[in-house]
Amino acid sequence: MVPMPLSEKALSRGLLDILIRAGLIVVLVLFCFEIFRPFRDLMLWSVILAITLYPLQQRLRGPMGEKDGRIATLIVLVAIAILMVPIYLLGTSIADSVENAMTVVRDEGIRIPPPSDSVASWPLVGKPLSALWLQASTDLPGLTSKYIPQIKDVSLSVLGKVAGVGMGLLMFIVALILAGIFMAYGEAGSRASVQIASRISGPEKGPQVATLCTATIRAVALGVVGIAFIQMLMVGLGFVFKGVPGAGLLALAVLLLGIMQLPATLITVPVIAFVIATEGANTVTIIFSIYVFVAGLVDNVLKPLMLGRGVDVPMPVILIGALGGMVTGGILGLFIGPVVLAVGYQLFWQWGQDPTPPVVEERL
Repeated sequence: MVPMPLSEKALSRGLLDILIRAGLIVVLVLFCFEIFRPFRDLMLWSVILAITLYPLQQRLRGPMGEKDGRIATLIVLVAIAILMVPIYLLGTSIADSVENAMTVVRDEGIRIPPPSDSVASWPLVGKPLSALWLQASTDLPGLTSKYIPQIKDVSLSVLGKVAGVGMGLLMFIVALILAGIFMAYGEAGSRASVQIASRISGPEKGPQVATLCTATIRAVALGVVGIAFIQMLMVGLGFVFKGVPGAGLLALAVLLLGIMQLPATLITVPVIAFVIATEGANTVTIIFSIYVFVAGLVDNVLKPLMLGRGVDVPMPVILIGALGGMVTGGILGLFIGPVVLAVGYQLFWQWGQDPTPPVVEERL
């Protein structure tokens, strides 16, 4: 057997060491990811909130001094107070309404008036709706027993939505607290993000990439808040003009749902059902129902138009990133998708615009 030269032995040993180290690093990364995965969404929300609220902390440094911890604590406490006050008022209002409804049902029972003759003349749904309504007004227990499976499915779905709202609200509050901790160390976090970006894309492009990521997240977040405010105004005006009880609190609930990226139909659909049940199906209530239902879905139209304003990236890039991110990643994808696509867009065009180094021909 021919002995292996010393240089080849050293090369093979070095290659083996590299493979072992790489394998250990991969195993370590996988274990870290498995440990971190249950908290992934919470931490991402915390980072998004910290990046969005950090400019406010910088503005408060003048009046309150260079005390980032106290400023961040104040911002978090004010945000939680703003979030909890309307939720408390809305919860007490709903509890009172449920108690009053139970009192009415216990004392007077449920009485559904018969449908008018015009209901049967409605196109497509008039006759079956009139027959169903007439049976409900004459034999409500029999109708209820007939549709018990459907009622059960709808009830479970509603309870699931309510539980989802509660979990989303709890997660949002915890993420807000963690965001305050991140903002207390905002300067160190900003330097770390620039260092990481410079390590990935080079020292010249690193600061630009970090700035682009933060600007995109802030633009999308401000777009979400602006859309939620517009939706609150549209739905709230409909509630006020129709005289819905607790219209202001319901409008605030729509604003909170919009900020948390939950559908406003959780508020609009029950209100529509309440108005039709109390006032009947007439021209006014039908117009109100259509308007409020459309207003509850207007965020799906405004998001592509308002997201990404103020970012040094074409609007179609942000739009495609937001839509694609929502399809693939849900609510978090709404923020992550535009960031990834904007960074990829900038890096691609910077690579395309960089001059090609000249080729030096060697002379023999």
